[in-house]
Amino acid sequence: MQLEKIVNVHKLLGDPNRMKILMLLNRGEINGQALAEKLSLSQPTVTHHATKLREAALIRERRDKNTIYFSLNPEFIEQVHQASLMFIFGKERGDIPMEDKQSSVKATVLRNFFAKDGSLRQIPAQYKKKLIVLEHLVEKLEFGKEYNEKEINEFIKQYHEDFATIRREFIMHHFMYRDNGIYVLNPREMWSNWEEVK
Repeated sequence: MQLEKIVNVHKLLGDPNRMKILMLLNRGEINGQALAEKLSLSQPTVTHHATKLREAALIRERRDKNTIYFSLNPEFIEQVHQASLMFIFGKERGDIPMEDKQSSVKATVLRNFFAKDGSLRQIPAQYKKKLIVLEHLVEKLEFGKEYNEKEINEFIKQYHEDFATIRREFIMHHFMYRDNGIYVLNPREMWSNWEEVK
């Protein structure tokens, strides 16, 4: 990442209101009016700050009729953070042991996609990140235990409302197998391994 881009992002983050916006968005998607109310700011002021953050790719926005919703772009924020550290300390990725790299990747994905209360903000679109998230979830299940579909649904709903998609992903990526409506964890060796994904 170019130094100029890193510096511009850090300049943007020098405003306390922008930092507060990012902190609020860390809890999930929020519309502009709700942001204004939470920050005790006018709607135009929030729009101004949000536009700056969106232009710098720190947040995303989507429109639903007349309402604009904002959400974090955690992957880009993490990239800027890593680029800053590499620039300051002069470390190339090649200097970091593979084990540390993998731990760092996993920790970053879990931090970006799971809220502080443990809920899953969204199912990652990127294959590698999705596998990390799925692995994190199934590790909470018990090996050798048989789960009926209702039990699996209730387990998933603790983390995300789209239990049907995640249940299907568990099967597709060999974390579990299903037989006559009964779900059982596969041996770990059968799981789709995110560490082998480029």
